[in-house]
Amino acid sequence: MDNNKAGTMFGAIVVTVNQAEEVRDFYKQVIGWDHIEMNKGDYTDYRMTTSDGQPVAGVHHQAGIFANVPSVWISTFFVSDLRASLETCKKLGGKVLMEPMNFEKNSGAVIEYPVGAICGLCQM
Repeated sequence: MDNNKAGTMFGAIVVTVNQAEEVRDFYKQVIGWDHIEMNKGDYTDYRMTTSDGQPVAGVHHQAGIFANVPSVWISTFFVSDLRASLETCKKLGGKVLMEPMNFEKNSGAVIEYPVGAICGLCQM
């Protein structure tokens, strides 16, 4: 099975908040997650993991590229052409909340549907 097929969901969800440490600690206690620190220069974001180290979520500061991203859990979906998907989003009345950025092995962006729902898009 191709796990990175266009239209399928990316493996982890992300929340962007002003108080990342508090949110990290909350979910560590409520769900039992652990974390890995991701140094971003002026601040640290967190990759939340299961007790055996499997990544399950991200907790990011509402800063830098994430400054305009709402404080909600964001599901991300694979697309075959990120730039084309963003252009289509705008043509259909949606907004791009986070412009494309390159991550470890992919590039991603965050969009908002015309009535307010948001999601991430990822191109491998």
